[in-house]
Amino acid sequence: MAANLMAKTAYLSTFIFRLDRVRIPIWIMSLTFFTLVVPTAFKDLYSSQQERDVMAQTMANPAMTAMTGPADLSNYTIGVMTAHQMLLMTAAVVGLMSILLVTRHTRAAEEDGRLEMLRSLPTGRLSYLNAVLLVVTSTCVGIALINGIGLFALGIESIDLEGSLLYGTALGATGLFFAGVTAIFAQLSDSSRGTIGYSMAVLLLSYLFRAITDVSNEALSWISPLAWVTKAEVYDTNNWWPVIIMIAASIVLYAAANYLNAIRDLDRGFLPSKPGKKHASRFLQSPIGLALRLQRTGIISWAIGMYVLGASYGSVLGDLESFFSESEAMKQLLQPAEGVTLIEQFIPMLMIVISLLATVPPVMSMNKLRGEEKKERIFHLLSRTVSRTKLLGSYFIISIVNGFVMISLAALGLWSAGNAVVEGGLSFEMIFGAALSYYPAMLVMISIAVFLMGYLPKLASMIWLYVFYSFIVLYLGGLFQFSDWIGNISPYGHVPQTPIEDFSFMPLLLLCMIAFVLTVAGFIGFNKRDIET
Repeated sequence: MAANLMAKTAYLSTFIFRLDRVRIPIWIMSLTFFTLVVPTAFKDLYSSQQERDVMAQTMANPAMTAMTGPADLSNYTIGVMTAHQMLLMTAAVVGLMSILLVTRHTRAAEEDGRLEMLRSLPTGRLSYLNAVLLVVTSTCVGIALINGIGLFALGIESIDLEGSLLYGTALGATGLFFAGVTAIFAQLSDSSRGTIGYSMAVLLLSYLFRAITDVSNEALSWISPLAWVTKAEVYDTNNWWPVIIMIAASIVLYAAANYLNAIRDLDRGFLPSKPGKKHASRFLQSPIGLALRLQRTGIISWAIGMYVLGASYGSVLGDLESFFSESEAMKQLLQPAEGVTLIEQFIPMLMIVISLLATVPPVMSMNKLRGEEKKERIFHLLSRTVSRTKLLGSYFIISIVNGFVMISLAALGLWSAGNAVVEGGLSFEMIFGAALSYYPAMLVMISIAVFLMGYLPKLASMIWLYVFYSFIVLYLGGLFQFSDWIGNISPYGHVPQTPIEDFSFMPLLLLCMIAFVLTVAGFIGFNKRDIET
């Protein structure tokens, strides 16, 4: 009986590998590149232990702990520095990779009808799900081995073999865990949109819960799976137990997903679907109403997440001020500008992270149109009295409003939490001014998505490489000492770093003009090109 349920799993795994023969290697190479380049940069930038101890002092504050997790700052070797500043972030990206891969080959394949065709062949009921899990597991094992062996091959003294293998295993285990989470939500939800939304919510909440508890109550952080990554203490004590716990939890999640899949009907989910109204409202009958309805759950989830993200950073700003007041080394390292507090010097760095995360939902909203086009759904709209301009404009309006709401909610969360814990409070105008300064850069990203939709629809997803590039050069630019022109390639590199720098309207005006030109060009291209699948 078990053999029949798993029949042809190996053949289906080969089929899935064939479908992702480009996507999976790109994920592995990208993750490996940034894993290996960081310790090499650290070795050149912080060649002496004295320099590394100064860096450790800059990291010894609640804001940095919330962002990167705890570490043994008294033993801040190249290895410990690499694990402290890169492991958690990289693990979160590996988790995102697993969410996207599993959703693509489970619930999305079911929506497209591919799974129904495969089920009509002599395959087992559980074969396809386990083929997907086998492919993702193999990918995670590959990431673990390549990154682990690659780190050890760098030949850096503090990056030993055991720590390197633990580093790679922690990345792979995170991918396994979120593959299991996504596989379960693929059974619970009745859509790929819901599967991604719920899985991303678990990933985001895991990071936020860890950030808060690492600062307030480190014992509670054990509840978060992402905290297990930092508790491995890679290149320090090399504690394997948190990673083993994560792998064991992944096995349990895999088994639960198989059980749910075995008792579930095809094209159905366990979470109840609310019956729709008999007659659609006038708003729903419009293109913008339909697009907003399709994205409603994702927008609400991201809105809550952005507010909580801002609040989590704001909640530790009070402790940040007390740390700086007691640290002479930090006072010498960060000389405050006239009229600017030490806390305010950290606002631009926080805003870079917040604004780039706030860019994700509006770009997702814009690229949603490409997903509808690939599924041949927009033909039904364009066959009626709906122009292409109105259709594309609906998604564009949702995206620009989405971006404004996300960055505003994050700023509101940062201000409200920070105002409650910082003595004397935070300036509402300063926080919102710093946040909204990044809005023109977000508009440029949205306009690039529109431009790709108009001329290169098959490359619409390439916008994510530009977003990722912006994160690397701006968040890690100081670490790698990039030239100014490298940061200026990103629209976010032209935003004034208020309140440290003097505010200037001219760069923001130029960004808005670039966004306008790219948007107009995108609309023209979309009206002229053929609808593709």
